Amino acid sequence: MGIMRLMDITVSQWGILIPVLLIVLSTGAVFVVRLFQQPLVGLYATLIFSFIMPMLGREIADIPFGIALEVLLLLTWLAVFFRNQQYDWKVLNKDIVVLTVLWFFISLIEIANPAGASIIGWFQEFRSVALHPLLTIPLTLLLCNSRKSLNVFLIITIVVSVLGAINGLRQLEVGLTEGEQAFVQEMASTHLIWGQLRVFSFFTDAGQFGASQAHIALIAGLLALGPFKWWLRILLAGSAVLLLIGMLISGTRGALFVLIVAGFIAIFLFKNFKMLALGLLVMALAIGVLKYTSIGSSSYQIDRLRTALDPEDASLNVRFTSQLILRDYLKDKPFGGGLGVIGAWGQVYNSDKFLSTIEPDSYWVKIWAMYGIVGLVLWFAMMLYILGKCCGIIWKIRDPSLKIKLIALCSGTFGIFVASYGNEVMNRIPSSILIFMSWAFIYLAPKLEAEVQEEQTVNQSQT
Repeated sequence: MGIMRLMDITVSQWGILIPVLLIVLSTGAVFVVRLFQQPLVGLYATLIFSFIMPMLGREIADIPFGIALEVLLLLTWLAVFFRNQQYDWKVLNKDIVVLTVLWFFISLIEIANPAGASIIGWFQEFRSVALHPLLTIPLTLLLCNSRKSLNVFLIITIVVSVLGAINGLRQLEVGLTEGEQAFVQEMASTHLIWGQLRVFSFFTDAGQFGASQAHIALIAGLLALGPFKWWLRILLAGSAVLLLIGMLISGTRGALFVLIVAGFIAIFLFKNFKMLALGLLVMALAIGVLKYTSIGSSSYQIDRLRTALDPEDASLNVRFTSQLILRDYLKDKPFGGGLGVIGAWGQVYNSDKFLSTIEPDSYWVKIWAMYGIVGLVLWFAMMLYILGKCCGIIWKIRDPSLKIKLIALCSGTFGIFVASYGNEVMNRIPSSILIFMSWAFIYLAPKLEAEVQEEQTVNQSQT
């Protein structure tokens, strides 16, 4: 009775805040205990949280949910060190880890950039551009050392993405929550086009939502072609269709290039050059229908997608103009203007700098503005090396089930990389976390295939 009386008094004084806080704390305590027992739980939690974090930020104000992503990763690393004898640390002896550490230190040195950008702005940008890959890639290499880990990663990614598509349809057909309405009012210039809502679901914005939906639609669609059970292939095909709908209702034109580039890379990695020719023909026909016909023009989503192929599009020309301005400004700044000087953080922390007045509208351009031509060349070379190395690894994989999963991951990251020329995509969650983990899984592929061959050998010896 005393406890009930205390709860009554607490609720009357503080409303439901204290009970909710107690539930959150108790749940958090259970989660931390479980994380230290099995650190892989922390990595999966990070993956899920990277999808829903923007929604939490919109619906629950004044809480820095962005920091929670780093807290999750650091807690997972702490749990790994606590159980360090369980892990094969030699797995970190890979060039992708060396490149990740190198980029981390290059970004760290940028704090001393002579352009004199704000240290707070530098730190905010540093988190996504250098800290997240450093924390995520080696962690995935250490913890995800089995086919089961790869399967769980794919299941989480596809299921949460499908929920994102369903939530997007809810926004379009049912309406927006109070937090979503406030977001749209603030971002009306980019999220209300021709009076039509560009759906963003629980992602950071419509651009990220559309690109991510295209990315995962490609993965689900490819897996639907794999050597799996018929019911699983039907579920994957249905998921791919739903995700493509999510891409369309986002109104994100750049998502089209995710599909085109990723599709081409996937066909190439299948080593089926007849299929490659057929795929190129299908892509050419699809582009031709969008560019040279009016089929589907009654649909706002298709009509907007069609503008991605219009060289006279006003938005595209504005971006080209911005790049010319940047070229003139950066010609005597080989190391750029510093991290956090352009884009959202530039407007908040470096409003006195010229670069903060220019919208990058491209992650490639943003890297160029922050790191200069020297940094851009290094970053671009690193990206091409990692993507090329991933293709080389997959080329040698023989197990068909594993191979198609890796092709889906590699082609998806290729598509996101190219699409990042038109928008900031690969530096924003969840795409950034998905890319880092995908690369790590591909680098682990020879080990995963050896596991498959070992199981087959054991089964043959038993029979």
